[in-house]
Amino acid sequence: MVSVSSRNLPEPCPDWALFLDFDGCIVDIAPTPEAVNVPDRLPSLLIALREALAGAVAIVSGRPIEQIDGFLGTAVPAAAGLHGLERRAADGGIVRPPMPPNELNVVRALLEEFAGKHPGVLVEDKQYTLALHYRLAPSLRDDCRDVSNFALKDAPQGWQVIEGKFVFEVRPCGPTKGTAIEAFMGEAPFLGRTPVFCGDDITDEDGFEVVNARGGVSIRVGNGSPTRAAAQVDTVGELLDWLTRVAGAARPMPPRAG
Repeated sequence: MVSVSSRNLPEPCPDWALFLDFDGCIVDIAPTPEAVNVPDRLPSLLIALREALAGAVAIVSGRPIEQIDGFLGTAVPAAAGLHGLERRAADGGIVRPPMPPNELNVVRALLEEFAGKHPGVLVEDKQYTLALHYRLAPSLRDDCRDVSNFALKDAPQGWQVIEGKFVFEVRPCGPTKGTAIEAFMGEAPFLGRTPVFCGDDITDEDGFEVVNARGGVSIRVGNGSPTRAAAQVDTVGELLDWLTRVAGAARPMPPRAG
């Protein structure tokens, strides 16, 4: 693994494959999912990164791909959404699971009932997953965890609750941001490159682990719980400044064939 530290980020390298989380990584976390403010420089920066790294840039997020596109447009064709549950390759091909059966209806009803009784808590229905947000009511963290786990008590096997920043998400077991990165690394234009993953949350730890195992660079934005990331920056702005250096310093190399 490349040796880096919180104050010694690596120098840009043209053979990188760059993977970026969205919320809390390249945009600041907002009070509600739809209230995100995309920095003016971000879309053009992402395009510059793609040019510098021969297209080997992907967004790896907990949001649906459709939402990512709504914020970033066509700046990054390659994207993984819902923590790896859906994935769009650089050539535009999309892999998604079948729509979940009605078994989530009871879970959804319980979460919505809880949110209706607790101001500041909201349920986000992502079709394939359900997210219980409590950023506007941080004192309710334990209650939100309890109701999320309770809602799954009688649900069929194969579902889990994962915790993120001010959110608990009900989602299928199996796919992770790490499995999404592994899939990207097996195809052009990522094939044969050194992976770099930037994230900020507990759900990014699977990605850090995969990147570290491949001898890559793992970077966490912000402080918090223990992390597998080898480097750290304090803020989204600091990461964007470093990515600007990457875009300006990296020299394109030809992509490898699939």
